[in-house]
Amino acid sequence: MGYERLDKCPVCGKTEFRNKLVVEDKTVSRESFAIVQCEACSFQFTNPRPGVADIGRYYESDAYVSHNSAAAGFINQAYKVARFFTMRRKVALLNKLAARRGKLLDYGCGTGHFLAAAKSAGWKVAGLEPNARAREEATSRLGGIAISQESLVQFEQGSFDAITLWHVLEHVHTLNETLAQLIALLKPDGVLLIAVPNVESLDAQHYREHWAAYDVPRHLYHFAPKTMAQLLKKHKMAISHTLPMPLDAYYVSMLSERHLAERRGGLLSVLKTGYKSNQYAAEHGGQYSSLLYVARRRPATTPAS
Repeated sequence: MGYERLDKCPVCGKTEFRNKLVVEDKTVSRESFAIVQCEACSFQFTNPRPGVADIGRYYESDAYVSHNSAAAGFINQAYKVARFFTMRRKVALLNKLAARRGKLLDYGCGTGHFLAAAKSAGWKVAGLEPNARAREEATSRLGGIAISQESLVQFEQGSFDAITLWHVLEHVHTLNETLAQLIALLKPDGVLLIAVPNVESLDAQHYREHWAAYDVPRHLYHFAPKTMAQLLKKHKMAISHTLPMPLDAYYVSMLSERHLAERRGGLLSVLKTGYKSNQYAAEHGGQYSSLLYVARRRPATTPAS
């Protein structure tokens, strides 16, 4: 098993970190992983972490509904119900935020449900998905539109009107390199949509090391609004909107309660925590359990005469 340790913060490049939490992988390996926080910019990330060649075994679970639509169990059924209701909203948002209903790339498209909905709404769609089972299902769902494995070099630069990453960026080893490649694929007025968990949400504070959205070691990075803005600014992008994903508070609370089997409070505790998290977010600057960041290229500055 190969592990890699980051010596520099992926956001600001500084080298001083402090230990934030130790979190157990309760889904697959039962190993524990450290989450560190950059002293300079406060970005949090899993360090050390499995390398690219070794991370695959941490995804070897039939429980991942994003890779397997046949995944069973109450929690996965809840995920599917939530997906049914959110898919229309995602496409409606995309239609509203994009300059035109043109070409869409969904990076880490899973089983292709979002791409299928976007295709039905008139988008020309493409997707990338490294998981073989999910990729095969997505290709079938999209009526034979082939879903690629990982490489972005196959696409023409400046060719997409929109690029989406729905809970994907936190999984990407080559964070800055991948962001740079994706941004290069956008048209000048293209829009980038990034959905990730929010480490500053109330449910993250409530569950601490048991917060399911830490999901170590599969989640390599743990974003907050400030650090996401810093990362995108580094790539000459600006956040135009930060939008709530309120259903995530309930789903993440459900998973977190399962992690706390010895003292879980059942459905009532899930509903209570999810509701409190959303109420807190509404009153504290939008710190929802998950956030959708809408980013566009920063306008070029004109030199002073």
